[in-house]
Amino acid sequence: MVAAELISDIIPPVKLTDTVEKVFLLLAEFKVNELPVVDEDQFLGLISEDDLVEVTDEEETISNLSILKTQTFVRENQHVYDVIRLFHAQHLTVVPVLDMKNNYLGLIYINTLTDYFAQLTSVTEPGAIIVLEIGNRDNSLAQMAQIVESDKAQVLSSYVRSFPDSTRLEVTLKINKKDVSNILASFIRYDYLVNAVYNQAQVEDDSMNRYDLLMNYINL
Repeated sequence: MVAAELISDIIPPVKLTDTVEKVFLLLAEFKVNELPVVDEDQFLGLISEDDLVEVTDEEETISNLSILKTQTFVRENQHVYDVIRLFHAQHLTVVPVLDMKNNYLGLIYINTLTDYFAQLTSVTEPGAIIVLEIGNRDNSLAQMAQIVESDKAQVLSSYVRSFPDSTRLEVTLKINKKDVSNILASFIRYDYLVNAVYNQAQVEDDSMNRYDLLMNYINL
C-alpha cells in the first residue's frame, strides 16, 4: 500500500486566510497536534499549537505567521512503511501527502494508520499469537510456516524484533488457530525457544495437559 491510499478527507487543511482562533478550534475538534497549511493546492508546511501559543491576537491570520515543518510530508507513491517512519520519527498525528509537483492531495490521520496496521497484522482475526526467540541465522519464515501448516493452520502475519548488541531475534506469529499446543510442541522439537503464547483456546480434551507434561519432561 502507498500513501495515496491512506488519505483521509475528514480533516480540512488550514488556509492562509484562517485566523489563529479557527486553527485552535480545528486542532481541538479533530484532536490532532498539527495541521497542514495550504495556499490553493500548494503545501506550505505544518502548524501546531506550539506555534500559536505566543500569538496574543487570535484574530491574526495565518498568512502573517511563520510556518514550521515545511519539509514534513510524504509523496503519494511512497510506501506505507515510509509513512509509519515519519509518524514515529517526528511524533506526528497527521502527515501531509503531496504529488510529484508538490500539490497538496490530503493528509493521513494517525487513526487511519492505526486501522490499517490492525488489518496488516490481522489482529481482528481469531487465533493465537506465538512469540519465538531465535538466532539471526535461524530466521527462516519458510520453516516456521511449514511447522505451523503441518498442523493444518496458517500464519496470518508475522514481524521480527531485533535487540541492540545481540544476535537474537524475537519473531511474533499470528496463527489462525486458537489451540496451538501441537504447533508449540513442534517448535520445541525443532529447538525454537517459545517466549510467550497469547489467546490460546481452552479445549475440552487434555491437549494442554499433554503440552505441560512435555514442557516438564524437557526441563528435567
